[in-house]
Amino acid sequence: MAAAVALVPIAEVTDLRDTLRHMLAVLEDERHALAGLDVNRILGCAADKNALCGRLDTTASALVDEECRGLLDAARRLNEANRRVRNLIAANVSARLDAMTGQPALYRTHATTARIGRRR
Repeated sequence: MAAAVALVPIAEVTDLRDTLRHMLAVLEDERHALAGLDVNRILGCAADKNALCGRLDTTASALVDEECRGLLDAARRLNEANRRVRNLIAANVSARLDAMTGQPALYRTHATTARIGRRR
């Protein structure tokens, strides 16, 4: 797991590239943690991503060059893929809990109760 990043403002393009590469490494580690359902690693990755986002917030937009745009796009895609995996895992857990309890999901509405109409 990657170590937490200190909140030091990014002032140079090389620092920005290194931070983005670090973010990609954390996102890749998160992907492996999700695949292995390793809760401690997932939580560690979440903390690392939060710290890296805080650091990236200190970046002046003038520092973003073509290479940084490519790294940003790769990070965006990997984060989206990880988000989808997290959602699939959560949906699977909900379905299993529903099956065990024999009750419908808390967030689902039935067609009969979801209809809102006005009297004529």
